[in-house]
Amino acid sequence: MASTLLLVVVFIFDLTAFALAVAAEQRRASASWYEDQNSTYCVYESDIATGLGVGSLLFLMASQILITVASRCLCCGRALRPGSSRAMAIALFITCWVTFIIAEVCLLAGSVKNAYHTKYRTIVSNPSCETLRKGVFGAGAAFIVFTGIVSELYYVSYSKSNDGYQPNIRDTGIRMGTYN
Repeated sequence: MASTLLLVVVFIFDLTAFALAVAAEQRRASASWYEDQNSTYCVYESDIATGLGVGSLLFLMASQILITVASRCLCCGRALRPGSSRAMAIALFITCWVTFIIAEVCLLAGSVKNAYHTKYRTIVSNPSCETLRKGVFGAGAAFIVFTGIVSELYYVSYSKSNDGYQPNIRDTGIRMGTYN
């Protein structure tokens, strides 16, 4: 039976990661030109989105670690009972990791790019004030939702195929009759 407590904790972690990613998308750094006597340079506003993105990344990572440890990474521990639950668990395991990696890459790239501020000055024209493109943290938030759904389905499917199955250890393979 799947642990309800684990599913609730993973859901809360995923929900927190989603909320932080959406907040990071809303609070992306913006820049404007500032001119003084001799030159023009970029002035960046709040940089809180970087911290929100990293926080989202860490909550999603904690959620994935909890699911992986609880299911023993699908490869360690007892063998799973043959059947559709095992096939579903394997397919969901792979999908879970793919969506997790995509979400983490979006959040990490968004946090790094949001923290990057151009540092040069120009005398002749306005500088290029680079900022994070709209939607990077939003894509990470979408993949957080996918990861949360798939990881919980994976854990339930894993638990279903792991309930009480004990492979016959005494079975040595093909038996042969007496040799006459």
